[in-house]
Amino acid sequence: MNWTVRFSHKAKKQFAKLHEREQVLTTLLVGDLESQGPIVPQWQNYSRLEKARYHCHLNYRWVACWEVKDKTVQLIEIYYVGSRESAPY
Repeated sequence: MNWTVRFSHKAKKQFAKLHEREQVLTTLLVGDLESQGPIVPQWQNYSRLEKARYHCHLNYRWVACWEVKDKTVQLIEIYYVGSRESAPY
């Protein structure tokens, strides 16, 4: 069963402001999260932040952060996508 990935309201706005190439990378990340779940070590600088929170770099300047909202129904929420200088970790 695949995971469901959604964006928080804030992350939707952040995604809309990204350059096209970072939007493409974010979309690729979403595909990997849907098929593999929250653990995607093939992404640059992937790491676990807390018990159910993770992050990775989309490229040198941009990052994405997500958390497992419900492991039973396999729901992941991306809560931040933007510059690494402003990342919430």
